[in-house]
Amino acid sequence: MRTVDWYDGGVRLIDQRLLPRKLETPVYHDYVQVAQAIRDMVVRGAPAIGATAAFGLALAGYQIQAADPAAWRSQLTAAAETLRQARPTAVNLSWALDRLLHVIDLAGAGRVPELQAALLAEAQKLADEDVAINRRMGQHGAALIEDGDTIIHHCNTGALAAVDYGTALGVIFAAHEQGKHVRVLVDETRPRLQGARLTAWELKQAGIPFDLIADTAAGHFLHTGQVNLCLVGADRIAANGDVVNKIGTYQLAVVAHENGVPFYSVAPTSTVDLTRLSGAEIPIEERDPQEVLGLEIEGECVAPADITARNPAFDVTPARYLTAIVTENGIVRPPFVRNLPRVARAQP
Repeated sequence: MRTVDWYDGGVRLIDQRLLPRKLETPVYHDYVQVAQAIRDMVVRGAPAIGATAAFGLALAGYQIQAADPAAWRSQLTAAAETLRQARPTAVNLSWALDRLLHVIDLAGAGRVPELQAALLAEAQKLADEDVAINRRMGQHGAALIEDGDTIIHHCNTGALAAVDYGTALGVIFAAHEQGKHVRVLVDETRPRLQGARLTAWELKQAGIPFDLIADTAAGHFLHTGQVNLCLVGADRIAANGDVVNKIGTYQLAVVAHENGVPFYSVAPTSTVDLTRLSGAEIPIEERDPQEVLGLEIEGECVAPADITARNPAFDVTPARYLTAIVTENGIVRPPFVRNLPRVARAQP
């Protein structure tokens, strides 16, 4: 099933906080609850967040009671801002909202029921396109993988991070479907353990061999020649090729570069933000320190009581550490400042 879809007049999500222990699919009938679900990481992953925001805005369109189109549009804009503030780093969220608002602008002076239907149709179109885009990325990226390769993967970038199929993990799925024998070293991805909980679960479902490793073990495997390439996703990519992704990506890229191991980011062009000249201009979300402080072993907190913690959710990997960026329009290689805008603006 899809990570996010329209169901029974509401937005249905896979609650990723509960995986792999149990699979639950709550349905939200209030766009404010959808925004909270994004904030609370019921759904996560840049493409999935974008699609969820789109369906959330379509839901808002039906919630708004105003019969006058002008009043309805005004309230819809306010609802879009509520959704936009849910998570600041992933550009797909704002991109999806702006796409739906543009559809309303193009509709002109339509009646409210027509505008509501147009919003939902565009949200569904966006979700369907995401699946097709991911499959194209998978085919492009699979060309980088040789039979017998071992791959390090950070965070979760599979079907759970998108509407379906996935980005960096989608590349691994595509290589597997082509009959290539690969093995994946799965970073746990602290502090929320998206690798241990979600990526491991998806790879197990797909029957792809993998080993779970501590984030701090990646350097050992890279230094000892046991890794052929690294694959990660992206939450936002600046015009110069700097990649903002899950915390820990930067250190993995640096160690891969030090050991001559190719390092690839896989993301749709909707994740490319050409208005940001470098990663330094991209806001980095800091989440609740309790995500770090609350780690328990045998029912007891590991950290001492009454201490502080820092919890950035993302970091910036400078473009110089990337071998290439895989998009649905092809593989982009340096110099990114010249090549990335051309690919980002290209039509498939």
